[in-house]
Amino acid sequence: MNNITNETKKKSYLLRAVGAVGIALIALNSTIGSGIFTLPSIVIEQAGAASPWLFLIVGISIITIVLTFGQLASYFKDSGGPVLYTTTAFGPAVGFSTGWILYISRATAFAANSNALALYLGTIWPWFGSGPGRVILITSVCSLLTWINYTGIKDGIKMLVFFTFVKLTPILIVILLGFQYIPIDFVSNATLPPMEGLGPTVLIIIYAFVGFEGATFISGETKNPRSSLPKAMAKTSLFVCLFYFMIMVVYVSVVPENSSNVGALVALGDTLLGQTGIIMMTLAAVFSIGGNLGAIMLAVPRLTLALAEQNLLPKWFGIIHKDYATPGNSILFLGALSLVFALSGSFVYLVIASSLTRLLAYIVSISALPIIKNKADKETEAGAYKLIGGYTIPTMALIICLWITAQSNLDAWILTISLLAFGLILYGIARKALKKNNQT
Repeated sequence: MNNITNETKKKSYLLRAVGAVGIALIALNSTIGSGIFTLPSIVIEQAGAASPWLFLIVGISIITIVLTFGQLASYFKDSGGPVLYTTTAFGPAVGFSTGWILYISRATAFAANSNALALYLGTIWPWFGSGPGRVILITSVCSLLTWINYTGIKDGIKMLVFFTFVKLTPILIVILLGFQYIPIDFVSNATLPPMEGLGPTVLIIIYAFVGFEGATFISGETKNPRSSLPKAMAKTSLFVCLFYFMIMVVYVSVVPENSSNVGALVALGDTLLGQTGIIMMTLAAVFSIGGNLGAIMLAVPRLTLALAEQNLLPKWFGIIHKDYATPGNSILFLGALSLVFALSGSFVYLVIASSLTRLLAYIVSISALPIIKNKADKETEAGAYKLIGGYTIPTMALIICLWITAQSNLDAWILTISLLAFGLILYGIARKALKKNNQT
């Protein structure tokens, strides 16, 4: 796509080593992290027995956004995802803003989940839960994941295979064991809570489904990205939706209403298997969070790489390691930034707006689709991923994003606008430096 992509002279030499399975692993681990291990009990407090159906409805709604992103991805071959989409449609300022808020949300998510990892592991070995043990654990995990991804994307994918198997197996076992306790009339007695006051609950559930966009960050290292990305993302999101629904059905059917304050799925394991279940689900949580951290460290550095390739950040971020063929500087930067957030605790305030920032990025990206389609040449348009109903699914996705965004509180908006303003200052500095270099 000559008038959209930047794959020619200035394109860095990344290896196209990620296939459909790799894309699915990144999308899966970017989505399934710490949320599903803590959210069920919180949602049930607000929605009761209707919780599984809310998870299903939200999941299906998210699939419309995923399908739209799949179609957007089919127009590009470079890394960067939303950065490319919004820059192409609306110019560099909007492209940078989109990439910046996504980058901050993922860096702080890495930091938050690093601390969640320490807390979960601390339930088995208390030394890791606080003090020097917490610092050593977080530093070690962050350093290890940084190094694994720095030395090659294939090692990063292999790591995700391991994490995915270890974290999904115990949960699937618990789901199968819990099937016998699901009431026969579960479906026929299904009811939804009143629409009034439902917004905050949906905002909580949305945390469990966001992150799929991480798969679009690595288009530049994906085999046949225009065809493989949309299909792999759609299938993975459908699996996550059904997976969450079954977890919630079993949880509602098995766990007593006044269960302990341990993590939701840990309580489920305790009810079904006692102490063995607690250990099994705690380890599943640890590996689930580990897989999420690995997916973030693999995908997110491609955002700063894309920003650098678009001349929205210093070229230092776009340097490709000559031996490992990875965006080494961007990986090291994310590792250092995430470690600072995690150890300092300042990331807590950033996490408040993480859902809102992603939704804003979704809205701008979806809005870019008509412009991108109009700019595409005939060959690219012919090979693009087609959605049934033309713009029907993207329109539904946009309405869903706007509705969920409207549920955000004032504090989240203030924090998001503050972070965006700070990012635009950095953008202004980078563009000024670029202009000066062009004049010399």
